[in-house]
Amino acid sequence: MIVIMAGLPGTGKSALCRALARQIGGAVLDKDVIRAALFPPERIEYSAAQDDFCQTLMIETAGYLLAHDPDAVIFIDGRTFSRRYQIDAVIESAQKFGTPFRTIECICSEETARRRLDRDQAAGYHPAANRSFELYQRLKAEFEPIPEPKLVVDTDRPLEEYVARAREFIARQPV
Repeated sequence: MIVIMAGLPGTGKSALCRALARQIGGAVLDKDVIRAALFPPERIEYSAAQDDFCQTLMIETAGYLLAHDPDAVIFIDGRTFSRRYQIDAVIESAQKFGTPFRTIECICSEETARRRLDRDQAAGYHPAANRSFELYQRLKAEFEPIPEPKLVVDTDRPLEEYVARAREFIARQPV
């Protein structure tokens, strides 16, 4: 299965998918980690073209992993999926691979997102140097609705609560 982790920066996508991956044994493919591994710092541009390139590599990697283990759960992380074509590419690939997919959209209050983004930026914690509250606001203004079926998870709630809801959603039979 492929699990698409969608939502604005700072909404808890990475925390949720990593917790889920630990619990169910899934693999996390993170666009920001892949970009940092592929490109030297002076070549990182945070452009849509570079994001799309990294997503293509994540999808190809998911296909490789699923070909070797059809029961694997692959989390696609590090992208907001704020544009319909980004989600469509993953869904089309999942269908090509003959594997189900799930979409989980993480949301939280702006205050929580700002606090998380400011904390991570101050600590140098996140591999994406452009990850800021300004980026959050820009992406929010142009965010295209994420199609159903999906699970919307409010990450202002306790982690254990939304991990449990996400696990149930992932375990459901395909529609």
